[in-house]
Amino acid sequence: MFRIGLGQDSHAFDQDTDKALVLGGVVIENTGGLSGDSDADVILHSICNALSSAVGGDSLGTWADELCLKRGTKDSRVYVKRIMEKVMELGFRVENVAISVEVKKPRISLELVQTMKKTIASLLNIQPNQVGITFTSGEGLTSFGRGEGIQALSVVLMGTHDESHR
Repeated sequence: MFRIGLGQDSHAFDQDTDKALVLGGVVIENTGGLSGDSDADVILHSICNALSSAVGGDSLGTWADELCLKRGTKDSRVYVKRIMEKVMELGFRVENVAISVEVKKPRISLELVQTMKKTIASLLNIQPNQVGITFTSGEGLTSFGRGEGIQALSVVLMGTHDESHR
C-alpha cells in the first residue's frame, strides 16, 4: 500500500538580520533568517506537513506548537523526528521526497543542496538519492520571487506491505 502526502510552508525574512537562516536542517551563512517562533526552516516544515498529511494527520502547528512554544524546542529536525515516529508507528516507511523551493535570495550552492539532501535523508531513514530538491527564483512574480521570504512545497511517497493499515 502506498500513501502520498503534500506539504507547504512559507516564512518572510525576519527583521532581525542576526537570526540564522536554516534550510533543510543546514545553517546558511552570511544571510538573515526567516521570521518564526522556531528556526523557521520552511523545507523541514513542509516535509512535516507532507508526512503528516500522508498518514491522515494534522498540520505542523497542531503538534509542533507544544514542542516549540511550551518546551522551547526551536530545531525543526526535532519536529521531523517526532512525525517520523508516528509514521513508523503506523507501519509506513518513506520511499522518497520531492521538494521545490521558491527563493530569490540567497543563491544556494550545489554543495549546500547535497548537504541538505544528506540531512533530510538521515531524518527520514532513506538514502540521499531518494531526496530531490529543486530551487526556483519565481522570476519576481510572487513575494518569494521578489526576495521577501521563502516558500517550500514537499511531496512524500510512503509505502507499507502491511494491508491492515488501509
